[in-house]
Amino acid sequence: MASPATPSTPIAQTPLTIAQRRSALGARGEQLAVEHLTAQGLVVLDRNWRCNEGELDIIATDGASVVVVEVKARSGTGYGRPEEAVTPRKLARMRRAAQRWLSANRVGWVQVRFDVVAVLFDQRTGGVQLEHLPGVF
Repeated sequence: MASPATPSTPIAQTPLTIAQRRSALGARGEQLAVEHLTAQGLVVLDRNWRCNEGELDIIATDGASVVVVEVKARSGTGYGRPEEAVTPRKLARMRRAAQRWLSANRVGWVQVRFDVVAVLFDQRTGGVQLEHLPGVF
């Protein structure tokens, strides 16, 4: 004999870990950055490209240059503004990774520009501040 149907109970959702929250925040920041860059006329060539030197968040072109974009997203300024996390060491890694990307994609001589997109999420209001800093070096 079949057991009587029981009402379905929602499965308890496990809370996200800190790493999962950071990853989701970063992914949302990158998506907003892509939307902003394409609205500015850039064409995205690659996203989250990895090599031994690290990862390039966004590689785009404005038609004349290859634009390598580092996206920094934060949910507050307790540890500083997002763009402050782009250190000289990070910029050096970006430059080496960009050289690898150009080589892997058989791109000849081209001007390369390095930009930062800083995304700040306001947890209280749900608002977002996005700042595009072209040509940081």
